[in-house]
Amino acid sequence: MNLRELAPAPESTAILNLRDSYGLYIDGRWVDAHGGSMATISPATEKPIAEIGLANAGDIDLAVKAARKAYDTVWSRMSGSERGKYLFRIARLLQERAREFAVAETVDNGKPIRETRDIDIPLVAAWFFHYAGWADKLDFAGLGTNPRALGVAGQIIPWNFPLLMLAWKVAPALAAGNTVVLKPAETTPLTALMFVDICEQAGLPAGVVNIVPGLGEVAGQALVTHPGVNKIAFTGSTSVGRHIARELAGTDVALTLELGGKGANIVFDDAAIDEAVEGTVNGIFFNQGHVCCAGSRLLVQENVHDEFVEKLKRRVSTLRVGDPLDKNTDVGAINSREQLDRIEAISATGEPEGASRWTLECAVPKAGFWFRPTIFTGVSTSNTIAREEIFGPVLSVLTFRTPQEALDKANNSPYGLSAGVWTQTASRMLTMADGLRAGVVWSNTFNQFDPTSPFGGYKESGFGREGGRHGVTAYLAAGGAR
Repeated sequence: MNLRELAPAPESTAILNLRDSYGLYIDGRWVDAHGGSMATISPATEKPIAEIGLANAGDIDLAVKAARKAYDTVWSRMSGSERGKYLFRIARLLQERAREFAVAETVDNGKPIRETRDIDIPLVAAWFFHYAGWADKLDFAGLGTNPRALGVAGQIIPWNFPLLMLAWKVAPALAAGNTVVLKPAETTPLTALMFVDICEQAGLPAGVVNIVPGLGEVAGQALVTHPGVNKIAFTGSTSVGRHIARELAGTDVALTLELGGKGANIVFDDAAIDEAVEGTVNGIFFNQGHVCCAGSRLLVQENVHDEFVEKLKRRVSTLRVGDPLDKNTDVGAINSREQLDRIEAISATGEPEGASRWTLECAVPKAGFWFRPTIFTGVSTSNTIAREEIFGPVLSVLTFRTPQEALDKANNSPYGLSAGVWTQTASRMLTMADGLRAGVVWSNTFNQFDPTSPFGGYKESGFGREGGRHGVTAYLAAGGAR
């Protein structure tokens, strides 16, 4: 039986209880936006889900002032153990409503329900549980003399993991004693706005968390340059990250940037080939390749290249592309028309520059934004597809003969966020991990995340770390708050 012909098993949207329109959440209440509005649409159907208010600079000012008031009067005066209780309640409430949030994330983002249900939402809860445990230990964890919160944290999150990126930023910020003004991505604001219900159910004091959807060049710019913000945390494109760094140069605003990537997945001839094939598929086709640390560059040792690529194509041929709400689906919809156009444009350079293209043959829905999984072989390090972040289900395959050549090719990139190494030789694994200029190196696996482990990049992949001890330290200032 053709696996792509399995009977549909759609997840019901009946569990969703969405508003027709959303404003801004500032100082513990919903308020009207003054920057216009736009519809958030389902990338799988192109149908509108809800109308979203857009914040302007004035709205951002109100949100920052609300966060400052909450910080000065409530949150900074609360003991760490009390803050931890709020985070714990948030985590439990997210678990109780996990299915609802999974469906909403899939509808708004386009990623398969199996991923939101089994990966994204469980990790969201895990992040809040983890930092709930940090809140009362700041004075005893060797974080410096008298560690205290920075104050008001401005946070800007991307569209590829909307609720998970919210958790990565909000949880450590609150645990450290900061208050938050968060701007979700324009195309995926839904679960951030739904998170308001969680905050209210948990009894979070007004102004501690403020959610302000808006355009990057308006709301994002206003948040980054607001004089009342003490910390900016941004996850997104390298170009926007550069702009933010320039804006904050010479100021005393703390900054964390998690930017683009072009991860190298390195397969040696002694690797467990079938496992490495599975890890490669997970590394690039998970979340339609909308992953900053995706293993988009596959480096295979020359003497196993043909065998590996043959097995890889056979495995990719079993992937099911289509309705993200179908529990059988492996690859969902591309998040937006703009992103689909970018993927198509960069992929179109592959063959003219000498690479060979293989694309999965399968039917896709007529409506929505779709790109079939694609593999390029015969790729050189100078090819556009090997250098630019495509942020889609596109894999570039290169070869190498020696470990040093693998290191040279892997490091021949302006990015340095992630890498994977597949080998059964422990000494080789350690040598490669030491030589790779990447913030995270996975051993015989890929795309594994845990709230106890720091994550971040080098070079144009940003600076600072999120997760674990590093994640909470990024929201602390030794010697007292500003």
